[in-house]
Amino acid sequence: MSDLHHVYLNLGSNIEPEKNIPNAIKLLSEVGEIIEVSSVWETESVGYAGPNFLNVCILLLTPLDVEQIKYKIIRPIETQMGRIRGEDQNAPRPIDIDIVLFDGAAHNTQTWNDAFVIMPLAELLPEFLHASSGEKLSAFAEQLNVKVWMRKREDVSRSLAVPRHG
Repeated sequence: MSDLHHVYLNLGSNIEPEKNIPNAIKLLSEVGEIIEVSSVWETESVGYAGPNFLNVCILLLTPLDVEQIKYKIIRPIETQMGRIRGEDQNAPRPIDIDIVLFDGAAHNTQTWNDAFVIMPLAELLPEFLHASSGEKLSAFAEQLNVKVWMRKREDVSRSLAVPRHG
């Protein structure tokens, strides 16, 4: 049996997010072991006028590599939940799942300045160093929290039947 990889995933939804975030976590728990889950955070949509997003970060253990995670786990779950990928990257979606860290290495670094990625990740890894600034995630998250409107959604966080942090 191969070693298990530590994969931090960011999950986001702005179509029925109170239902879709827990459903995505349930589906992910069927293909890997979920070790930890951040609080659920609400943010305003960016790039268009639409419903607010809910985001959460999870730590998933899996024997799969990055490409396998993307094409054997993420894309099938997104498709099963009704995600349609079009030209508009900011379009409303039932679920969006992105790899943020893989075995301690930053992945998808273009999102590392987005509050909806950093705030939940900083809950799970406050001492981890930001991919570009080198600051502790907790400090970087505090700076973002002043600039960007976000709020914890404890009502949704409580509905997650997995180990929680925060």
